Amino acid sequence: MKVFIYGTLKRGFALHDKGLGNSEYIGDVVTVEPYPLLIAAPFYGPMMLEQPGTGLQVTGELFEVPEDDLPVLDKLEDVGEEGSFRAMLKVQASGGGLVHDALVFLKDENWLDPIHSGFLSAYNDRRFIPPWNR
Repeated sequence: MKVFIYGTLKRGFALHDKGLGNSEYIGDVVTVEPYPLLIAAPFYGPMMLEQPGTGLQVTGELFEVPEDDLPVLDKLEDVGEEGSFRAMLKVQASGGGLVHDALVFLKDENWLDPIHSGFLSAYNDRRFIPPWNR
């Protein structure tokens, strides 16, 4: 399953090794449509909302994830909690190229309290507080 990673699961960030250790990195990609990506919540988490057409095109990484590993990602991304869910979107290689359908982890607006940024095209913030330190 192709999964678009835009935040703390990216290579070099706090959750990468816990969630994507068995996954294959495909390459850097960008969303075909703009999406709102913000830093929010008391733990400074990157939050992408399901509002295509709003915000900026978001850059990230595309991974091939074994389906058996999706429950691990769901737990790290709080899927099952109100307003935290998976969806599909279209991404393409940075600089253009083949378009891929990819799974993405999204939040709804009830996670945006407080908001620490405006719309972002890329997440590179290091203030995130992982769950084990909250």
